Amino acid sequence: MLREASSLNRLTSCLQKRGSSLWLIRKWLKAGVLDTDGKVILPERGSPQGGIISPVLSNVYLHYALDLWFEKAVKPYCKGDAHLCRYADDYVCLFEYKSDAEQFFRSLSPRMGKFGLELASDKTKILSFSHFHKRDNASFEFLGFVFRWGTSRSDKDIVLRRTSPKKSHRTLADLTEWCKKNRHIPLRRFFRTLNAKLQGHYNYYGVIGNFVSLRRYYRAARGIVFKWHNRRSQYRSKTWWGFREMLKHFKVPQPRIVERPLDSRTACLA
Repeated sequence: MLREASSLNRLTSCLQKRGSSLWLIRKWLKAGVLDTDGKVILPERGSPQGGIISPVLSNVYLHYALDLWFEKAVKPYCKGDAHLCRYADDYVCLFEYKSDAEQFFRSLSPRMGKFGLELASDKTKILSFSHFHKRDNASFEFLGFVFRWGTSRSDKDIVLRRTSPKKSHRTLADLTEWCKKNRHIPLRRFFRTLNAKLQGHYNYYGVIGNFVSLRRYYRAARGIVFKWHNRRSQYRSKTWWGFREMLKHFKVPQPRIVERPLDSRTACLA
């Protein structure tokens, strides 16, 4: 979230380069945010946390603060290959040589400081991630996934993607709270929303090789729903067999992989 006045001046300068409607953006910055308690929070300065314009402004800001700097001032001076993968304010930088990574790490904090930004010390580190050292079992989290090296069925080195345990626990905790508050609503509406939640989880985490995590999540979610749904006054005596039949009746989606393997035709079109 942008806080300092100098940061807002830099943001305005960045937006002017893109020909944006500054008058409309200024109105967004002054708009309040409705919190969960129904109270409107008016930002004193900076981009409001939770505002609809905040992700867009943050993305534009980091484009000039990080993306262009990496391409023009970092990558050309690296001894080996260097790549930046960023989504919103989460990013991973990959370097072929350790010396390039260390040089970038030393210059990253001062660069962000010029734009009024700070690095999260608990999330910023240098990690040796190579298939030559996959026995070290090094891993990192990015966008809700845990990445580590593994071996495919054809005995090839591949990067495995698994659902982050932190994200999984948080999602199940949210599902528990939702079931607790909505277990008394009509069955059709209850399962319609539940199906949307499960399908949304599969659509995001249903990548190749992550079926075990999906199945584990589904079984945990099914147990949560059974626990709270069975506390409805008219369903206290429902058995597990009857509950499974209910899941079939309301067509609760089973875990499945939605990602398709990259074939030659897809590669040509990409």
